[in-house]
Amino acid sequence: MSETTVTEPKAPPAQPPPAFAAPARRGWVKPVATALFLLLLFALPIITGNSGVGYLKVAQYVLIGAVGGIGLTLLVGQAGQLSLAHPFFVLVGAVTYAVLAGDPDESTDLVALGLPPVVAMIGAVALCGLVGFAFAPVSGRLRGIYLGVASLSLVFLGLWLGQSLELFTGGTSSGRSAPVFELFGFRFANTTPAPTIAGVAIQQQQRLWYLFLVLALIAYLLARGATRSRIGRAWRAVRDNEAAATAMGVDVRRIKAGAFVVSSAYAGLAGVMLALWLDLVKPDENEFTGNYSLTVSIAFLAIVIIGGLGSVPGAVVGAAVVFGLQQLFLLGANQFGWFADAEFGGFSAVVVSTLIYGAAVVLVVLFEPGGAAAIGRRLTARFTRTPAPSPTPGRNDDDPEA
Repeated sequence: MSETTVTEPKAPPAQPPPAFAAPARRGWVKPVATALFLLLLFALPIITGNSGVGYLKVAQYVLIGAVGGIGLTLLVGQAGQLSLAHPFFVLVGAVTYAVLAGDPDESTDLVALGLPPVVAMIGAVALCGLVGFAFAPVSGRLRGIYLGVASLSLVFLGLWLGQSLELFTGGTSSGRSAPVFELFGFRFANTTPAPTIAGVAIQQQQRLWYLFLVLALIAYLLARGATRSRIGRAWRAVRDNEAAATAMGVDVRRIKAGAFVVSSAYAGLAGVMLALWLDLVKPDENEFTGNYSLTVSIAFLAIVIIGGLGSVPGAVVGAAVVFGLQQLFLLGANQFGWFADAEFGGFSAVVVSTLIYGAAVVLVVLFEPGGAAAIGRRLTARFTRTPAPSPTPGRNDDDPEA
């Protein structure tokens, strides 16, 4: 009796999960959104018009904070070094620009070398980098809160130097004027007649906006390139584990010193921009209030935290929150009478803006350690229907989608 063999039917091969059509969609969404955003930025002076110069100055101040914030997020978020010395390097950059580009005939009682403004700007950035390099023996040996306290001493040093070296700074009573920036014979100042675009006269503030925008874009692109390069990987290796980084052949002290140099140079560029924005270089009268004070140290640190540690685009968002709100409230107080009833110690423009970004820092620390960068990644993933990347909480190492 023969046996009948029953052959079991083979299971059909596993089908790959259905793929969303998001990659193609995502391929054009981001470039188009970026192009529209850049177009909006370049058209901002036309949108605000001649009557909205105050709003344009608010946007300029945001760009200053963005440049400084990008430099600090590279140091704190990427290289893992806490620094509170940013206002010191901002002061050094502003004063150096004024000294190098100052007219000797106009500043007879001050040190002025009369160099071209472009050379003065580059020299100010380079000098700040050298001063940051001089701090390398300290930054290379310390980390965490110890480095933060050590760097904080530079703010007090800057206060003393600003008040003592009046031949360079002009002193706390009057300061010194910031030389007008000039590029290929084109002056970033009011001229008669002035070129017009769509009926809007392109005068000093409009010209400074375009100058600041170009400088901020250059700083942004350089930072993005650094985070994705070999130097960025070395920063993160030192941040995560110095012993492991050393075992992999990374020179920890050199990498730390390099990160501090880069951050200092960014702060110096922000200082040059601040001098042009204020049209004045004037050292602070005390260490708690002013453009180069401890308050500014905290503001820059808040920019980094709100934007997300290590995120370059997040630093721009943080600057809009911290620097933008303060100037917007000050503009409202001056032009529209906001906080007119505020008495001494009441809710003034500065107090309200400080409370808002202080609350933002607390909310970020409690609920979203990754900051605005992590929120942006989730929103982008939801919009394009792709899985959101999940970096280490609170870090934006490669800044992949922010």
